[in-house]
Amino acid sequence: MKRPHWRSTTRSTRGATRSAALAGALAAALLAGGCAGEANDSTRASGDHREAAPRPPAGGTAAPPAPADGRTDGPGDQRPPGAPEGEQRAPSPAPDYLSTFALDVDTASYGYARRSLAEGRLPDPATVRPEEFVNSFRPDYPRPADDGFSVTVDGARTGEEGWSLVRVGLATRGADRAGERPPAALTFVVDVSGSMNEPGRLDLARHALRLAADELRDDDSVALVAFSDEAETLLPMTRLGDARGRVREAVDSLAVRSSTHLEAGLRTGYDVAAEGHRKGATNRVVLLSDALANTGETAADALLGRIDEQRREKGITLFGVGVGSDYGDELMERLADKGDGQTTYVSTREQARKVFVDQLPAQVELRARDAKAQVAFDREAVERFRLIGYENREVADEDFRNDRVDGGEVGAGHTVTALYAVKTRPGASGRIATATVRWLDPDSRSPQERSGTVEAGALRAGLWEAGHDSLQLSAISAYFAEELRGGGRLPGAPRLGELAGYADAIRGRSGSAVVGELAEAVRQADRLIGERPSGEGEFRSGDPYA
Repeated sequence: MKRPHWRSTTRSTRGATRSAALAGALAAALLAGGCAGEANDSTRASGDHREAAPRPPAGGTAAPPAPADGRTDGPGDQRPPGAPEGEQRAPSPAPDYLSTFALDVDTASYGYARRSLAEGRLPDPATVRPEEFVNSFRPDYPRPADDGFSVTVDGARTGEEGWSLVRVGLATRGADRAGERPPAALTFVVDVSGSMNEPGRLDLARHALRLAADELRDDDSVALVAFSDEAETLLPMTRLGDARGRVREAVDSLAVRSSTHLEAGLRTGYDVAAEGHRKGATNRVVLLSDALANTGETAADALLGRIDEQRREKGITLFGVGVGSDYGDELMERLADKGDGQTTYVSTREQARKVFVDQLPAQVELRARDAKAQVAFDREAVERFRLIGYENREVADEDFRNDRVDGGEVGAGHTVTALYAVKTRPGASGRIATATVRWLDPDSRSPQERSGTVEAGALRAGLWEAGHDSLQLSAISAYFAEELRGGGRLPGAPRLGELAGYADAIRGRSGSAVVGELAEAVRQADRLIGERPSGEGEFRSGDPYA
C-alpha cells in the first residue's frame, strides 16, 4: 500500500502532467470494462501524493502564485484581474507552501459507496474519493451577493499533538427559481444496453427524464439520444413549450437492447448538441449510464478529444449520472473531467428527484468557469500539511493564474469544501493560511479572484467540542472515505464506530435524514471490515507521517 505524501518545509510538491496516464486508464476502461462489470484499472494510487516534476505552463508564462499573507505593500504587489480597486496581491511565497487544485463538485463516489455498503460489500478503494464524500453535504457557508464565490476558512484541533484540520469552504449564490436565467439546451444520452436491464437502471433513468421534462422551463430545449450497439436520435433538439408530450413519448420508448457502444452514444450526443447549440444558453450533454463500455472506440484519446473539442469550441459541457450496482465509476469521472462537468450517482427514485428536480434546473445557471483554488500556508507557522483528496484535480502551482489551464465548472447554489491536515509549529501564532479562488465569469470570461484567511487562534478549539457540527460533518465524511480507501491514517482519526456515534449526535441535533444515512453507512462499513478474515485488506498503514 502506498502512503500519503505529507508536504513539509523541506519538500516542494507540484502537480505534474497526468494526461498520458489518464488516457491509458481510459483506454483500459473502455477495452476491459464490459457489461459483466469487471473492475476498471485506476492510475490513481489511493492517498498517494507523489513527488513530481513541475508541469510547464500551457501556452504562456507561468503567473505568480497566490498570496501567502494579507500584506499589501512591497515592490511586487499588483491588483488581481477583476479585483476591486485597492485590492492588492502580496509577494509570492515559497512554492513549498502552496497547494493548488481545480474545483470539483462531483458526488458520485459517495453515492456509489453507499449503494455498495447497503448491498453488503465494501467499495473498491479505487472508487473512493474523499472530496466527493465531503462535497455530498452542503455546509451553510455565507453566500455572496454577486455571481462569484464566498471564501470561508476555519478549523479545529484533531486531538493529535500539533495537528489540526483546516477547512476551505467556497459557495456560490443560489438560483432564483422564479427569476431570469439563460435558457438550457440539454442533450440526454441514455444507455439502453443489456446491462441496463437490471432493476434500478433503465427504469430509474426513464423516471428521472420524466421529472426533468416536467421541471424545465418552456424556453429550455431538450434532445434525446439512446445508445446500445449503435446510437439513435429519438428526439432532436426541441423547445419544451407545448412539446412536453413529445418528450415523454420519446422517454417512454426507451427499451433495453444489446451491447454498450459508449463511444457511439457520446459521438452522436455531441453531434446533436452541436447541431442544436443555442447561443447564450447553457449547452450540456447529460449522460445516464452504468459506464460499462464493451464495444466501439477503445482509443481513449479519440473519445476524449471529441468531448474536449466541443467544450472548447461551443462550450458544451458534460453531466454524468451513474446508475447500477456494477458501475464504471473511474470512466464516468474521467469523461466528466474532460467535459468540464460533474458526476453524481443515483440508485433510488428519491435520489433521482433530488438530482433532476432540485439540482439540474439550478445547475443550468452557471456561476463560474475554470475555477481553481490555491492555498498558501505560512512558513513560520506550518510545519507540514496534506490536502485530503483531490488527487485527480491537482494543478501545477504556477498554473493557478494561467487561464488556459482547465479548472472546474460551478453552478448556482453549489458549495465546494477542501480539508487539510495541518501540523503547526510549536507556539505558532498569526496567520496560518490564505485561500484564494480564481474563476472566469461565465459570460465575459474575465478572471476574478477572492481570498479568505485563518489565524492560529481559530484552531484552538477541539474538533469534537460542542458548536462545531458543520466542521464535524466534513471531518466525519473525510475520515470515513480515507478509511475505506486505505490511504493511511489521518491525524486524530477516530475508529468507525466512533465516527458513526458523532454522526448520530449531529443527526439528533439537526434532524437531518442525510446525516442519518451517513451514520448508517459508517456502521455498515464497520461491520463489513470486522467480518473480514484476519489480515485481509488491512486498512491502516503504519506511521501516517512517514
